[in-house]
Amino acid sequence: MKIKIIALGKLKEKFLKEGIAEFEKRLTPYTPFEIVELQPIEIKDEHLTDKILEEEGQKILSLIKPSDYVITLEILGKQLSSEDFAAKIDDIMNDGTSQLVFVIGSSCGLSPIVSARANFKMSLSKMTFLHQFTRLILIEQIYRAFKILKHETYHK
Repeated sequence: MKIKIIALGKLKEKFLKEGIAEFEKRLTPYTPFEIVELQPIEIKDEHLTDKILEEEGQKILSLIKPSDYVITLEILGKQLSSEDFAAKIDDIMNDGTSQLVFVIGSSCGLSPIVSARANFKMSLSKMTFLHQFTRLILIEQIYRAFKILKHETYHK
């Protein structure tokens, strides 16, 4: 199964790029992995937020196949322990899904049309994180999930 993260916004901070690169390297022996960065649309008028989220949503949906299993990261999504997250990934793999797609919205949120497409809505925490940090946390948790599933030392 291939894993893809669709994220709005480019990483600017060197330490985040290095952290993500490290976990990408660690993850590739377990599964094909890809991050797709989309340029968020700048909101100059708050009255246009819904319209812009809709446009971003259309861009995101154009990268998702009907057969993909989609997990969106949302404030009101379900929180999982690392073990439960690993079990969720295992269930998805065992269902024969060829691609698992995670979607991280912009700082303005996630389009309702993308949320509606989600097979599962997940929250990393009750805390709010910068979406750039979210990407690092998510990839680390995906790596941790594979270590748990393989019964390898990393997760304690």
